[in-house]
Amino acid sequence: MEVKANEIRAEVIKMLVEAGTGHPAGALGSADFWTLLYLGGLIKINPQDPWNEDRDRVVLSAGHYCPVLYAVLAEAGFFPKEELSSLRKIDSRLQGHPVARMLPGIENSSGTLGQGISVAVGMALAARMDKKKHRVICFMGDGEQNEGQVWEAYMSVAKYKLSNLTIVIDRNNIQIDGHTEDVMPLEPLEEKLKAFGFAVIEVDGHNMEEIEKAMNRAKVTFEKPTAIVLHTIPGKNVDFMENDYAWHGRAPGMGETVQALMELHKLRTLDGKIIND
Repeated sequence: MEVKANEIRAEVIKMLVEAGTGHPAGALGSADFWTLLYLGGLIKINPQDPWNEDRDRVVLSAGHYCPVLYAVLAEAGFFPKEELSSLRKIDSRLQGHPVARMLPGIENSSGTLGQGISVAVGMALAARMDKKKHRVICFMGDGEQNEGQVWEAYMSVAKYKLSNLTIVIDRNNIQIDGHTEDVMPLEPLEEKLKAFGFAVIEVDGHNMEEIEKAMNRAKVTFEKPTAIVLHTIPGKNVDFMENDYAWHGRAPGMGETVQALMELHKLRTLDGKIIND
């Protein structure tokens, strides 16, 4: 899975340089999570029957992360990989922010931050009313927590004790204008989420064993919703992008792309030993 996540990162870089625009930092940083979610069997979903009523719902609230979601969906067989090169082009199904059902596996339209959690709350409530067993996963950015609508939705999550809803927050500490703690301090995030009724699990967002355990724990937490806080490195595995908020929304040039792909093609084990060049 670690090797596959690096391949997904390489696809993201190629998509962005082809488009000439997009958001690399968060997509690269969260690639381990998305790879495990779709390719590691953590959710109930079938590429051959993507709209089955019993499927789990994945809501991407932070829509600018979509290149990594597109890359993973293509890898999982939801649509042809050749279509990835059409990112952000006119009439493409792969828009710069996802459009609901334009592609198999895309559950919601997103762009304006903060709205996805409200959509996810509605889905989770509907599932309960219909006595359905599927789960709803809502992926959010940490800068997105600045939006007041997010906390209003959290109040509803707590009121209805939506244990079929898991929120995943990418805690990479950057947003478009700088570091989150400089722009609008978010800490203490764990205590805030607990105060809003969540069972909170903090994990290393690059440790797939920790991510898997957290997701499985959420499935058996029945008394309250779960919030998983992924601590990630924005721009992960591309040295000149890592932890630099300037790469939040800037596509690489051709020379930068070559350098990034050279780094990503050095696939490594967890202890840093090169296993393939």
